[in-house]
Amino acid sequence: MRAPTGAELAPTTFAREVRADRLRLRAGRNRLAVDGLDLALGTGVHGLLGPNGAGKTTLIRALATVLRPAGGTLELLGQPVDGPGEYRALRRRIGYLPQQFGYYRRFTVREFVEYMAWLKEMPTADIPAAVQRAVERVGLADRADQRMRTLSGGMVRRAGIAQAIVNDPAVLLLDEPTVGLDPAQRLRLRGLLQELGADACVIVSTHLVEDVAAACTDVVLLAEGRLVFQGTPGQLAAAGGPEHEGDSPLERGYSALLAAPARTGGAW
Repeated sequence: MRAPTGAELAPTTFAREVRADRLRLRAGRNRLAVDGLDLALGTGVHGLLGPNGAGKTTLIRALATVLRPAGGTLELLGQPVDGPGEYRALRRRIGYLPQQFGYYRRFTVREFVEYMAWLKEMPTADIPAAVQRAVERVGLADRADQRMRTLSGGMVRRAGIAQAIVNDPAVLLLDEPTVGLDPAQRLRLRGLLQELGADACVIVSTHLVEDVAAACTDVVLLAEGRLVFQGTPGQLAAAGGPEHEGDSPLERGYSALLAAPARTGGAW
């Protein structure tokens, strides 16, 4: 099957909120995890897919200003990511949920989200209402005064999402947000992502291809630190080969693009 061309894979035109030009990122001292990445993402929900070691988490960390680029350029919200001064200003406008995050176990959910709002330098007078809204949006209003140490894994994950959205970020970065969530909670999260994506650039790194189909307007597929595909979920499904029992069209497209022998026009 012919691989889609770069023009065919181009997403709908948008104002650029995230831009990378020939971006290079290191994981550790010696390994280059992202090599020469060109990427532009704007308002909407963007699914970040790829096998283990593709560079997804490294890219999310760089977008969160945790990791400094080793080469190329990176811009967030029209600002170059160059140094600590820019990082501090950008972090006020970013929401970030890493795969694993720390918290004081004696904090209640409310105290945890309040503390994160304070770290993001939100105005003190705005924090109580913002925290209440965030915990309500993730379905933890009835647990807001319960200590973090007593929560289930799925509830801790939802508290992590609440701290990521408490400042109404312009760029929201979620690394494996559905880990530990039951099916009903995953459905609720998909709805929340679609709501947030109406006004923000939401980037969701996940291994669950079907979550991309349900919530994302755009798909970015990485392999070995390079861009393999960028387009809609429908275009990803159309890239698939022969059917395999039990595989969805998106899974077939995902597998076909990773297995293709040559890169052409931004796709393999």
